[in-house]
Amino acid sequence: MNIKYWTDLKQLKDDNNPFAYIYEYPNGDIFYVEPVFYTKLVNMIEHHEDKEQIILDEMKARVERNHKVVFCGTFEYIQTEVDDSYIFLELEDITDKLQIFVEDKSRGSDYGD
Repeated sequence: MNIKYWTDLKQLKDDNNPFAYIYEYPNGDIFYVEPVFYTKLVNMIEHHEDKEQIILDEMKARVERNHKVVFCGTFEYIQTEVDDSYIFLELEDITDKLQIFVEDKSRGSDYGD
């Protein structure tokens, strides 16, 4: 997968987590990005192009505040195995705080049983 964000950061490799993307800030803060999180992030930004930098800035702020973060697709199926010093965040933990939501324009069927 071609990651277009965080190209300015050092990318790490973790043999225990081959599917996660791992980045390190110059100060040593580390974060993992699971593929499902990244897909959700890209889709969210497609819906809210004007909010891209705000979302990325909030992600950075969370890493700066917590130093070790795993951005996971869902808490129910975490793919990344790390020690207890890491916190896990879903995309909604970032976007809900910013009041950015995907509008659900679907509606139920008119057909009844």
